[in-house]
Amino acid sequence: MTSTDPIDRASWTPGYSTVRALRSAGDMLRRGFTTVRDVGGADHGMARALREGLAPGPRLIFGGKALSQTGGHGDFRTLSDDSVPCCQAKPDFGRIADGIDAVRHAARDEFRKGAHHLKLVVSGGVASPTDEISAVQYTYEEIRAAVVEAENHNRYVTVHAYHPRAVNQALRAGVRCVDHGNLIDDESIRLLVDNDAFLVPTITYQAMHAVAAASGLSAGSLQKLDEVRTAAVDALEQAHGAGVNLVYGSDLLGGLQVRQLDEFTIRAQVQPNIDVIRAATSNAARLLGIDGQIGTLAPGAHADLIVLDADPVRDIAVLTAPDRHLRHVIHGDTVTDIATAVPSVR
Repeated sequence: MTSTDPIDRASWTPGYSTVRALRSAGDMLRRGFTTVRDVGGADHGMARALREGLAPGPRLIFGGKALSQTGGHGDFRTLSDDSVPCCQAKPDFGRIADGIDAVRHAARDEFRKGAHHLKLVVSGGVASPTDEISAVQYTYEEIRAAVVEAENHNRYVTVHAYHPRAVNQALRAGVRCVDHGNLIDDESIRLLVDNDAFLVPTITYQAMHAVAAASGLSAGSLQKLDEVRTAAVDALEQAHGAGVNLVYGSDLLGGLQVRQLDEFTIRAQVQPNIDVIRAATSNAARLLGIDGQIGTLAPGAHADLIVLDADPVRDIAVLTAPDRHLRHVIHGDTVTDIATAVPSVR
């Protein structure tokens, strides 16, 4: 989703989409992210290209296409569009699957294609044209079918959800992770703690709201954006206080991806700096199931490091200004000099 212009995106070929995405991945590496998790659209080909060094970028942990019900957050057809989704083979954020059997089949298909996790969209969203934020999407039984398939494949399910009705149902069905969670309530927090589940708040909606209509979002989407952004920091503070497993993430579309680091600044309003850093390192590694390999400096782990000229534990702004403070990004055996942004292999 490297553009918020749906008319322009409709004309993209798979090759063009991939080149744009790989450029975005390279930008993320130069901001200091050596591993990223994608929860909607990236596939094994992109992960392979990055792994083989065909383009500079972080290690990519991909989930394939997100699953959406008809009319859900992954269904971007307008009200006047009577077309029926078919094949769904082109690059896209998600795929539509209705009913237990269809969800089970779609989950198996994404895992067949190498997905490391599976995402379900279980509440309304900002960018989708026809749903409300408070809408509950997918039934308990459909979510449970996806969870069983993920567990059978030694994988996990994460869900897009804002409203507590959707969040709580998904947690009761056994999902491991909730993305967003801006409107969670006390019951949501209890379920997150009791299930040892993870929450990935995405509070950089403030960046989207700041540019308003210039972002390319519709008037309806901007109204929904305003609904979720105001509660996000309070939800984070409550979750942190309760000991919820928190992981760093962002949800920025198109040109707003340059604001990816703003999340550090926003979270530091209600969390100690070291806890924000852990959300982007050791906590993230636990969610991905590869703790001991990333998010730590230890024998046997990947040699992923960033070299800074100041201490982010004292001043979180050190992490948000790579042009001033980030000197090198070390990713495995590759060192990227940020001053020149040209990778050199040791």
